[in-house]
Parts: sequence; structure tokens; C-alpha cells
Amino acid sequence: MQQGGAFGAFPAQACLFTPDTAQKGTRMPSILRWAGGGLALALTAGLGVVLAATANASITEASATSTGTDVTYRFAYSGTPEFTRAYIDTDRDAATGFAQGGVGAEFLLENATLYRHGGSGWNWTMVTAVPHTHADGVATWTLPRAAIGETATPGDTDLVFQAEAPGQTSEKITQRYADAPAPGGTVTYPASDEIVANPERGLYRHAGECDAAAFDEATLRGYRTDAKISLVMCVFYLREFRAGPIDAATLAHLQKQFDTVRAAGLKTVLRFAYTDSADGADAPKDRVLAHLDQLAPYLSRNADVIAVMQSGFVGAWGEGYYTQNFGNNGVVTAADRANRKAVHDKILQVLPATRTVQLRTPNFKRTMYGTAALTDAQAYDGSAAARTGHHNDCFLADATDQGTYTDTEVEYPYLAAETRYTAMGGETCAVHATRTQCPAATAEMARFHWTYLNHDYHPDVIGGFRAGGCLTTVERQLGYRFTLVDGTYPETATAGGALPVRLSVRNDGWAAPVNPRGAELILRATATGAVTRLPLTADPRRWAAGTTTVVTETVTLPGTLAPGAYELLLNLPDPLLRDRPDYAIRTANTGTWEAVTGFNRLGATVTVG
Repeated sequence: MQQGGAFGAFPAQACLFTPDTAQKGTRMPSILRWAGGGLALALTAGLGVVLAATANASITEASATSTGTDVTYRFAYSGTPEFTRAYIDTDRDAATGFAQGGVGAEFLLENATLYRHGGSGWNWTMVTAVPHTHADGVATWTLPRAAIGETATPGDTDLVFQAEAPGQTSEKITQRYADAPAPGGTVTYPASDEIVANPERGLYRHAGECDAAAFDEATLRGYRTDAKISLVMCVFYLREFRAGPIDAATLAHLQKQFDTVRAAGLKTVLRFAYTDSADGADAPKDRVLAHLDQLAPYLSRNADVIAVMQSGFVGAWGEGYYTQNFGNNGVVTAADRANRKAVHDKILQVLPATRTVQLRTPNFKRTMYGTAALTDAQAYDGSAAARTGHHNDCFLADATDQGTYTDTEVEYPYLAAETRYTAMGGETCAVHATRTQCPAATAEMARFHWTYLNHDYHPDVIGGFRAGGCLTTVERQLGYRFTLVDGTYPETATAGGALPVRLSVRNDGWAAPVNPRGAELILRATATGAVTRLPLTADPRRWAAGTTTVVTETVTLPGTLAPGAYELLLNLPDPLLRDRPDYAIRTANTGTWEAVTGFNRLGATVTVG
């Protein structure tokens, strides 16, 4: 093994060769220990090499896609590593090949070279050079499937990706090989049970007061890559400003928090409050309204990373019960109700219309905007009622969720209907003998279309979900979960002419998306990679939980589209973050996702004449 070979630049004296095998390109096991880049090697009794990765380094956005002839591997990494690798387990048997991260690799890609495992231990024989790039935080390989002996379809391969230095290692992923994109016809899509870090849904993290310690970008990014969490809570306290305006330093800190969330690829559940004490030392209505005028430009500028805003401001923790200014301990006069509504209406006024605001109890909304639940016709019409959702911060605690409900016979059906179109989320606060058990908890989350839930509180409830075997279900089904079922596409089309498509999408989640979401048919030239985006009229917010939606549309191709073959892909971008693939929606399918582009491959091509 030459210095700087697979596993990187090691001291030459730490490597063992036999001259014969070295000349033939066979790489022999090493006797060494290298810890500086986060990797450690140790010689076993049988001269096998064991590789361990440090727990604090990980690959992100790992993907493996294929056509009928080629395979493409991609992942994102941090820093500027000298070496990027893919361990390829073609027989999916961890007991054969080189043991690494739960796979037994028959092949290794290191930078631009493919190696075959030659026996026990770190023993690799060069097979061929392959096209490879690693720059701007992304590593990519494309190689013939035949080079790794994978020519059958269907078929599966296990993979582990790696980079160093610094040392970074992915979890094992499994790739199912696809045929080459079909020339038209009907394509069916295999579903995946993977937990996906899709935006604006799922478990969220809440690590402290948002006005105090600054968010750390690496920590937030780790939530997304390691735990598949895309949301972070920001409860921003304004204690010092109950009698005056918010100062410039505090507003600058708020902006920095938004910037860090954006850089990490997450979004926030946002709430403002004045106190976390049951003394209810909040601010009077006019002061709250003045603060909202100050906050308005920050809410507008950062709407792209606000998943949802909670009404807040009133009472302890912004939950509206203990308060010195708006009716205390649940004793609320008509004047108090008017003041509460004035605050909520002001939030809706200063927050961009694409975002919704949640109230703490169903009774709050029913008092402000009437007792009738939203209808399908009213949903997303921009009205105050359509933009007002619900959050429950004592979910499952007892029969009324500690006062969240005043009359469950009325409020349960109301909430079940409302949350088909509005945001629903929150946290648990206590263990209950039956309600926090998995069957009851998951049934209630499904009934009320839960989009998000606190990962950090209450720990005993979340621990009970884990012990009861339903935490994975919760992680998978909170919010939307779109699964491609099948699609039908034409074989040929004409520039300037019509292109009819039919696509079935099943929502296996408990809710629909809360915020506006684009839908595009992508045509990508197979010869040049040039991309043409064709907007669809479909609204993913209407792809209701537990239903299958058939999208049937005819798009018009540009008259200037060059003749040739085009691969078809589906893009579900964030309208406010169109250039960020990490904010696009990934479908719950095998072999369709492209992390680098944020597109979902549809497995079909069309030839444009």
C-alpha cells in the first residue's frame, strides 16, 4: 500500500507490503493506528482490519441511483477531505468481503479508482479508473453497473460512504437497482419505510431559550443528518422589554438565530413570550402591538425558515393561562377576549400571508372566529380563520390535556375537521396510564393530523413511545409522507407541443403540508444535463392524509426545446427556497431521490422531436 492510498496519507513505515503483491496492485493489511482524522485501525488476530468512526462525524445526503447500465453515488461532506470512499456490498452479506459499518464490501471506490476486495483484511486490487468529483461539499461517482457485477434488475446493494480528513462516515444505506428510464408507458415505484428529514414536519428539538444561547450550525445540521429532524423550536423571551421597545442588540440576535437555522437547512417553530413564571408578568396589549411592529420586518425577511408561528406573547410561556394583562387563571372577560384577539390579528397582519399562526386551545379559536370548523372551500383562502391553527403543549396528559379542552364531545370533532387544513403540533407534558400508550397516542395523532411533536419533552412519554415500539411510526408519519405509486408518460413529444402526464401520489403521513409548496415536472436532457422546469397546477397541500391523489396534467413544452431524449423528474420545491434542494420534498420511495438536485426521478424518458 502506497502512502496516501485507501485510508489516506499514513506514514510509510506504518504500512506492510510484500514486493510481489505490491507490484500487482494488491493492497495488504496495515499495522497502524491513526486517530487524528476520526478513524482508527487495529490489526486483528487474523490480519483483518477493523475500522471505527467517531460518533461526532457523519456524511449527509447520501444517495445511490441507477439506470439500466450505470450507477451514481453521491454524498455531502464537511471540510475539504483528501479522500472520499464508497464501500459496496454487492451480495448484502456482512460476513463476506471487508467489514465496514455493517456491510461486507466486495468493492471499494476511493477517489477516482474502483478496487475489488482480494481476501481477508485490508486487501484490495485495482479494477479500473472511474469518473469522480469531490468539490463544494459533494462527492459523486458514476460507473457502469457491470464493473461491480450488478447487471440484474431487480437487485440490491448495501453501501457505506466515507471521507477523511476530517473523518466522516455514513450510516448503511440500501440501493435497489432500477431499469433505465423507460421510453414512456407506465412506471410503478417501490415504497420505502425510511425515516426522511423532509421540511416542516416531524419531531422537533427544543434545547433552550432562543433569546439566550445562540444556535450552533453544526448542532442543528446534526439534528437533520443524524436524527432526520428538520425543525427546531425558538421560544424568544422579551422579559426586559415589557415597558419599552425591543433594543437593537436583541433584534440582531433574533436575525442571527434565523440565519443559523437557514444555514443548517432547518426551519423553526417560532413563539414570543415575556415570562416563564406562573406570576404571568407579561406586557399590556398596546406594548405587544408595538413590539409586533418592530418584529414585522424580521418576520417578513425570514418567513422562508418559519415553519409556523405560535400566537404566544400572552401569559406564562406564551400559553395564555397565567397572565397579568389578558384575564388570569382562565377567568377571561369580554374585554380580555377582545385584547387577545387584537394580538392574534396583529400577528396575522405582520406575518407574511404564506405563514400560519397557532393558538393554544380550540376554545381560543372558536371564541375568536366562530365555532364552525373550516371547510374545504375555505381552506387556504388567506382569511384569519384559514391561517389559524392549533398547538397542544400538554398532549395526552389526562382527559382534557390539563385544560386544553373544555368540552371534548364538541372540540374533538371540530379539531379533527380543522386540522385537515391547519397546522397541528406541540408537546407532551406527563405520562398517563392509557393515553400515552402507543395505540391511543398514535390514533390521536392520526385523528388530529399532527405535523410536529417535541422530541425533548416529556422525556418519559417519548421514552414510552420508544419502549412501546411506536416511536419509529411517530417519526415516520408526523406530517405528510408522499409516496409515488405509479405514473404514465408519453414516449415522444414535440417542441412547442403538449406533454400529458399522469402521476399517482399516496400520502402515508398523518397530515398534509402546512405551507404553500410548488410542484414541477422536470425534463433533463440525457446528453447534456440541461434542465427544463415545467410548473404543475397541483397543490400538495391538497394531497390529504391517508389518500391517493392522481395528478393528471398536460404541460406545454417550450418551442425552443432542443430535440433529444429527456429524463422526467418530479420537483416539490419550497417556493421561498427554490435553490435549496435540502428544502425540497423527498418522496418515500426507493431509488428515486437525488439529494444534490432535490429532484425525485420518475424512471421515464421522453424523446422530443
